[in-house]
Amino acid sequence: MLTLGLAPGAHGSNRTGRPFTGDGSGDFLYPVLHEAGFASQAHSVSRDDGMKLKNMWISAVVRCAPPGNKPSPAEQRQCAHWLDEEMALLKHLRAVVCLGRIAFDGLLAYEQRNSRINSRSGFVFGHGAEYTLPDGLKLVASYHPSLQNTNTGKLTRPMFLSVFKRARELAGIE
Repeated sequence: MLTLGLAPGAHGSNRTGRPFTGDGSGDFLYPVLHEAGFASQAHSVSRDDGMKLKNMWISAVVRCAPPGNKPSPAEQRQCAHWLDEEMALLKHLRAVVCLGRIAFDGLLAYEQRNSRINSRSGFVFGHGAEYTLPDGLKLVASYHPSLQNTNTGKLTRPMFLSVFKRARELAGIE
């Protein structure tokens, strides 16, 4: 299973060496991944803290921390080849959880670049939205676990946990 975010955090993964580690998003994400059975521990502070992911890979659509935490369309296009290469290595991928609209759109752009879908019409982002892509890949959308979403209650822990439990089920992970 893949969890796809938008970009590394300037004070998170760029500093710690692990996606979503060392920032508020990770403080929200990793306890949920642990409860859903994807992480060996509930907290992550660095890539050397003993955390192991199980049946999970975490990546991002963009590879650099963008100004204002929102990558431009040009940045997204420039980084697309990295996502293409990474996806090609995930041979047995069955489900993707897209964290936020940018990750959702990035995955759909990947599917278009690789001629798996002709159009993005019919794919509407919303928390908990599910799609089965033509190649059988399951897509589950979630609000991003940013402090902006979690501190305001737009994304709650039960909402987030339900997405990962559902994705686990769709991926056929026991």
